[in-house]
Amino acid sequence: MTTTFERLRAWAKNIKRDIYAVYFAARDKRTPWYAKALAFIVAAYALSPIDLIPDFIPIIGYLDDIILVPLGILLVVRMIPPDLIAEHRQTAAAMADRPTSRGAAIAIVILWICVAAFTLWLFLSSR
Repeated sequence: MTTTFERLRAWAKNIKRDIYAVYFAARDKRTPWYAKALAFIVAAYALSPIDLIPDFIPIIGYLDDIILVPLGILLVVRMIPPDLIAEHRQTAAAMADRPTSRGAAIAIVILWICVAAFTLWLFLSSR
């Protein structure tokens, strides 16, 4: 009999796998453009170290991670053809044991800083 903790752990592992599968689908030519656009946004948000609601805020800090990311993944997975998402899930599962890249994390942080700076510049220049 599985415990609740084991089920939650398996769910979290599947979410992590699907984040990478969605990222791979966003880069695939066979993915419809609308699914590709949403997949890129969901994967960028899920893999980004910057959250909509900072995690240090008690309880609600983790709500975006617990609610927004899984819902975004669910929506994207439904937009992608089943055989294509199955292929990307296999690729993501195979990559689960690979080491993480600090360079990619730095690149994502720099990208978010650039987007924030550009948004601020647009806001200030429109005045």
